[in-house]
Amino acid sequence: MSVPSSGPTAPPPPVWDARPAGTAQVAYGGFWIRLVAYIIDAILLSVAMGVIGAVVGVNFFSPDIETFSMSANVISLVVGWLYFALLESSERGATVGKMAMGLRVVTDQGQRLSFLNATGRYFAKIISAIILCIGFIMIAFTDRKRGLHDMIASTLVIKNR
Repeated sequence: MSVPSSGPTAPPPPVWDARPAGTAQVAYGGFWIRLVAYIIDAILLSVAMGVIGAVVGVNFFSPDIETFSMSANVISLVVGWLYFALLESSERGATVGKMAMGLRVVTDQGQRLSFLNATGRYFAKIISAIILCIGFIMIAFTDRKRGLHDMIASTLVIKNR
């Protein structure tokens, strides 16, 4: 006699192991594909900041030093941090730009990023940028296509398609 089920069952959780089951190699996201993904994210964030600026009454895009607004910079930093950290630590493990390019961010062990790890990776990008973007250029020359911020946060960007 079979026991009736109590309703639909939940789907299994996503598998986060970056290493394929077979002998195939993991494909890493290189410099150019990551740059395109970042450009997509930058366009999205610019539109979002324009909308936020219109609602709040702050001009985020003024090149004039006389209209410099500390609140605009803080809002911009927080929105960027939350965008990257929340999406990269989500189930998909990628921002909209990375998803569009078929990329995903994982730990160097192939696991899903925690919010804290994604936060560390976001702020480590500041270090990659202030050293004349050498931390980003490193992506083109390292064996697993890691930038300085990836090394600091112990992350990898892999191709998932």
